[in-house]
Amino acid sequence: MFLRAKNRFKDGKKHRYWSIVENRRIQGERIVQRQVLHMGEINDSQKTTWCKTIDVFQEDKSESKQIAIFPEDRQAPLLECDVVHIRLNEIQVHNPRQWGACWLACLLWDQLNFDEFWKDKLPPSRKGTHWLNVFKTLVCYRLIDPGSEWRLHRQWYERSAMADLLGEDFGLVQIDKLYRCMDKLLLHKDEMFSFLQRRWKVLFDVKFDVLLYDLTSTYFECDPPESGKRKFGYSRDKRSDCVQVVIALIITTEGFPLAYEVMPGNTSDKTTPDDFLKKWLMDRGIPTEETLAKMRKSEYPIHYMVGSPRGRPVLMHNGIGKRVF
Repeated sequence: MFLRAKNRFKDGKKHRYWSIVENRRIQGERIVQRQVLHMGEINDSQKTTWCKTIDVFQEDKSESKQIAIFPEDRQAPLLECDVVHIRLNEIQVHNPRQWGACWLACLLWDQLNFDEFWKDKLPPSRKGTHWLNVFKTLVCYRLIDPGSEWRLHRQWYERSAMADLLGEDFGLVQIDKLYRCMDKLLLHKDEMFSFLQRRWKVLFDVKFDVLLYDLTSTYFECDPPESGKRKFGYSRDKRSDCVQVVIALIITTEGFPLAYEVMPGNTSDKTTPDDFLKKWLMDRGIPTEETLAKMRKSEYPIHYMVGSPRGRPVLMHNGIGKRVF
């Protein structure tokens, strides 16, 4: 950032107006200047003060400094830091955007090392679309203010600071790009889950001694489609009149999800995949004797604990497996 002056002749006099301007790198490695704040006419001492203030906020500075801000008509007390006086009656707000949450979401993205994982899987297109930035915008949007891709395109992006943080323009969130990006992600879903699991384990020293597996469903108030996974089935929401999909979810004992699978709405609990985990803790409605037999014969050491009606025998296999009532 820096101070930029513009001269204007008015009523036979020369007036010099000052603005705080910053250089921004945008698509195509071009540099443009963006006005941060219009200062009006300031004297030499005010110019010196604002130069010190700008020096505080320079991003390339290795050390931070503290400043105090006071209205121009108020005398500041004796402080150990620099003081800046502001003309409150001349401050105007233009194009306010949400910045803090967007910055924090990008920081979390960096801590997950998502750039390292996705840079080879989402390379820029020949037309210059940075798919990695499209995906980052989608992730931040779903984290901060989740909604549809259409809402992201029409409203949220312009009200957020994602364009400034990523150095992109509005072309980044064209509606077709948002949908196409989702299609590109689907190819790497399983690999991404594995990466997140490893990264999460490193960050929080997570143990996977016990994992929980259960099913839920979500319904749609629409006519039954001719194809797809939306079908009639047992409704946990008491909406047997609506088509639905069944969602199988694996979580830790703390409630953090590890993986999921979306299945047709007419899927029975006892027919869901039995190779989701190597260690199971299951709802009593999911396992059957056939499923448990497959688990006992598996090449992997599957440990499991299942709910069982009172009076049913406890089956053990080499010390692996236990029924609880």
